Formats: sequence, structure tokens, C-alpha cells
Amino acid sequence: MSYNEEYLKDDNLNINWYPGHMKKTRELVQNNLKLVDIVIELLDARIPFSSKNPEIDKIVGDKPRVVLLNKSDMCERKDLDEWIRYYEKQGIKAIPINAMNGQGINKVISECGVQTKEMMEKFNEKGRKARGIRLMIVGVPNVGKSSLINKLSGRRSTQTGDRPGVTKGKQWVKIRGNMELLDTPGILWPKFEDQEVALNLAFTRAIKDEILDVETLGLRLIEKLQKIAPEKLCERYKLDSVAETPLETMEAIGRKRGFIMGNKELDYTRIATTVLNEFRDGKIGKIVLEKPFDFSEGKVIE
Repeated sequence: MSYNEEYLKDDNLNINWYPGHMKKTRELVQNNLKLVDIVIELLDARIPFSSKNPEIDKIVGDKPRVVLLNKSDMCERKDLDEWIRYYEKQGIKAIPINAMNGQGINKVISECGVQTKEMMEKFNEKGRKARGIRLMIVGVPNVGKSSLINKLSGRRSTQTGDRPGVTKGKQWVKIRGNMELLDTPGILWPKFEDQEVALNLAFTRAIKDEILDVETLGLRLIEKLQKIAPEKLCERYKLDSVAETPLETMEAIGRKRGFIMGNKELDYTRIATTVLNEFRDGKIGKIVLEKPFDFSEGKVIE
């Protein structure tokens, strides 16, 4: 057995990430919450639970909120509907969007008006000067906040990039419908209590690859896909079937793609990087990594 094979059998991929600017972002959200009328919480539709920062519920409290399921084009509609129903039961409107092409954006603007209508009417009754609705957008890194703001504003008003940490500080942005939006950088929590959550964030690039063991991360993604979407994994990599173990499946993918080094050993780094990138780009198929879960009853919500 080679060094790589033995190394990849180690399942201990402990992920913890909380740079100093994340703490500052939490404080930024708290300090500016009083300036806004409604909060837009942007989630990754492929991992709505894992990309939902539990700190946000504590910080936002009873402030009106709309949940957006971004990258919905990378998900099957039936999976999106399950999550929409899940949030409906909590009294929260969830809207599937694609921040890159603008799909669903008009619904976002309309819903913000609905959520704040009573509040704005009270302002008028008190004789206060009319003003636009003020929004705050929050979400984990690389969930698509800058792309969303660009679509809302109709111009390239913020930096964008397919990596965490592009948005650096507070920005007020004029958007359609006489609204103003306060953008904040991505926010993660200090410690991942659930490593499954951390892995899902890493799979979708909410955590920088540079701080992770990419080979093991790729193996863990293959393990996940082997359980929830084996047919899509086989179709993408032209496998007759998934192997008994994720490592064997990983090796089969490597042989199919010809990822073999000069010493005739498999290039595990290249295999892992390829699978991770192709999942992130939607090339393996439309895949949601998690389903709504009722923690009080300990079961998946159908």
C-alpha cells in the first residue's frame, strides 16, 4: 500500500476556521442592525442548513427577514420545494434565486416590500419623512452576496470573486425599488460543533482550499456522493458502479481520467481537485447535499 492510500484512509479531517475579520463582521452586523428595516439571509441552496449561520438568528432576533436559496440552478426543483416548505412552517419566506443571471431577483424586491409594508405605513402615519426601505444582506463567504447586490443594483457595484473573503468592509448600495442595501463581508461562527457542517461548507468552497487537506476533502466528497447520488457520480466518470469503498471509487475515477504520474502511481491530488471543482461547477449534476431535518423528532422532513 502506498503512502497516499494509507494517508487517505484517515477520516480525521478536523476543520476550524475563524479569522479575525470574522469577529469584526459579527460586530459590524450587530452595530448596524438598527439602521436597517429588513435582513436578507443568503444561503447556498445545495446546503441550506450548513450555510445557515446559527449566530444570525441570535443577532437578527425579531427583525423582518427573507431567506434566499442561491445557486438554485444547481439543485433539483423537488429538493428546493422541500426547503421552501421547511421555512414556510417557521413563518419565513424562502425564495430560490440565481444571483449570477438574476433569476428570482424581482421576487426578492417584491417580498421586501411586503415584509416592510406595515412598518412604512406607520412611518407615514406619524408624519415622518418618506424614505426607501433599508436592507442588510448576510451570509457565509462565497455564497454569492456580491453577485446578488450587482443584480439588485443593476450595475457592477461591488467586487466579486469565486473565493471567500472578496468583500472586505461595510458598503451602502442603492438598489431598485427606491431601496438601500447594507452589504457585509461573509460571516462564519467561531467553532464548528458539527464536522459535517464544516465539510459541506468546504465542499462548496465557503472555506478556502488553501487551509485544508484537499486529498482527504475530495475523498470525503466522493464518500458523500456515493451515498446520495451514486448514479450521477457513475455517469460523470463513466463508472459501471460505485466501488465498495470511497477510496476504491476515487481510484477508479483516477484511472478513467488517466490521472497517473510518471511512477505509475495515481495522482490523488489531481483526482480530488477534479471532483471538488466539477461538483462546485455543477458538472456532476444537480445535487443538494442535505435535506430539511426536524431536530425535535430526529428525522428528515419529507
